[in-house]
This record gives sequence, structure tokens and C-alpha cells, in this order.
Amino acid sequence: MPKYFIKNIISFVKIGVLSDTHIPTRADRLPEVIFRLFQGVDLILHAGDIEDIGVIFELEEIAPVKAVIGNMDPYELQDNLPTKRIVKAGGINIGLIHGWGDPKGLPKRVLEAFSGENVQCIVFGHSHQPFNEEVQGILLFNPGSPTDRIFSPYNSVGILQITQNQIKGEVIKI
Repeated sequence: MPKYFIKNIISFVKIGVLSDTHIPTRADRLPEVIFRLFQGVDLILHAGDIEDIGVIFELEEIAPVKAVIGNMDPYELQDNLPTKRIVKAGGINIGLIHGWGDPKGLPKRVLEAFSGENVQCIVFGHSHQPFNEEVQGILLFNPGSPTDRIFSPYNSVGILQITQNQIKGEVIKI
């Protein structure tokens, strides 16, 4: 039986999630561990502050990438990526946005940014602080940063798993 057929039967989707890579400002390149952790994912979401378009090209070698711009992204990216989008995966609508302002209150602001829209999860970045909590029935997920620990004691990325129209997030320390 073909792999794609089996996946559709069990409705399982695995998504690699990252944000705030800040290449080359915070690191010369993506940490190698990301390529191992994201091996076999169906999709990669990047919640902004990419800085170098080459990051997207590298990630696309693993899986298709959906991204949004962040406040530190150059005009080249701002002209080619939205500030906010909804990605459909495994029967789930995922809001994708970078975020803005003080880290305090950021989850509330990103939730309000998708008010009235049919999303079951919102992926965001900006604070570099991992966040994985359900708020008002919506999973709010920030993977942290794989390259910068300015507001967090560790670097991290995330994995979202969708099984039978349910989504769960996991923050992975790297």
C-alpha cells in the first residue's frame, strides 16, 4: 500500500516548527541537530525572524516550508512573505504569526490576532520563550529559538503532531 494512502487513512501529520533563527546575526547557520530532528516531517513552519532567505532553502531540502516575516527580517523577505497566515494540515487550521511587543502578554496578543478565525492552533515566535499551552480551546505554540537564548535558559525547536483532527505540541531542547 503506498505511504501517502496509509497517511490519509490514519490522518497523522508531523510538523517541524521553529522561529527566531536569526541567521547570520545569532549563528552562522542552523544547528545540525535540527536536520536530524526534522527528518521525516511532512511540513515545516517558521514563525519569523529568519533574516537570511537561505534558511528557507535549507529547510526546504527536508520538507515544504510555510513561513511568515518577523520584525528583524529584511525587506527582501518582507516582500515575499506574509505577516500572518493560516496553514491547513491534517484537518487542522494553524495560525502562523511572528508576534510583537513585550514578551509579557504575547500569547494574548497572538490569540487576538486570530480572533474570529477558525484556527485550532497558533504558532508564534518573537519572545524566544517556548510556550505550549491550550488557551480558550486553541493550542498556542512557540518553539523558542534554536540560536538565541536571550530570554530563555535553553535553545529549542518544536514538533506538532496531528492525529485524527487533534493537535499536540512538543518543545525540544537542543
